[in-house]
Amino acid sequence: MLAELFAVMAPVLAGAGLGFFWVRLGHPFPVDFVTRLVFNIGTPSLVLASLAGADIDAATFGQTMLAAALVILTMGACTFLTARLLRRDWRVLLAPMMYPNTGNMGLPVVLYAFGSAGFAYGITVMVTVSLFQFTLGAALSSKDNPLKTLARTPTVYAIVIAMALLLTDTSLPAWLANTVHLMSGFTVPLMLITLGVSLASIQVKSLRSGLGFSLVRIPLAATAAWLIAGWVGLSPLAQSILVVQMCMPVAVFNYLFAQRAQREPAYVASLVFCSTLLALVYLPALLALLM
Repeated sequence: MLAELFAVMAPVLAGAGLGFFWVRLGHPFPVDFVTRLVFNIGTPSLVLASLAGADIDAATFGQTMLAAALVILTMGACTFLTARLLRRDWRVLLAPMMYPNTGNMGLPVVLYAFGSAGFAYGITVMVTVSLFQFTLGAALSSKDNPLKTLARTPTVYAIVIAMALLLTDTSLPAWLANTVHLMSGFTVPLMLITLGVSLASIQVKSLRSGLGFSLVRIPLAATAAWLIAGWVGLSPLAQSILVVQMCMPVAVFNYLFAQRAQREPAYVASLVFCSTLLALVYLPALLALLM
């Protein structure tokens, strides 16, 4: 399991390291352009490419989605207590508390740990997190009218289309499936490189704060996911996967939202960086318990 986990996390660290050393060597990096490219083209393509072909029935999808949504809202409510403990603005911590990396890190871990039988549950949790992140998260990170922001967010439309395809068991035309698969390929690497660019300016104090945040968030997320999954009535497999997914490190997208809203993006980058490194320690132990 350690080998598989390292295989998942090594590209994350390598991508961030590339951005880090690129800036440290004095090369320019167009953060604003890259952020717009990822939000408007790469992310919608990634959502469609990842979800359009998933295999899950409507009842299971709905029950798992409800449990994941309740966990997300619970973590949002816990933000105020966490902000008080860490002496930070709750608006900065809200997105990192609510949106873990359930996609490019969570899905591979779920697949390695639970096999194809549990992969559909992992996809459902990712859909729910993405739906919240690119509706509520996009609205909160913009200074414009929230409804206008949502209407101008292509990922929202991609999520709606992907959910319709899932629930109706419909596939994209081959030409469109190939296109969105190709376009989705640059999204995660650019996100990670952009993260590394911000990490180049992080101070040691921020790293300590990022570690403290992770030590607060992970137990809260695990407890909330376990209790809510039991209350909703998820199967033991779905319950375990919900816990694993909600305990994933802070998603890289949170840094991009912070960058767009100009809400301490360097600090948010430290949360992503520290939680990702810490996952090397706590994820094997968590998976050993749940498996």
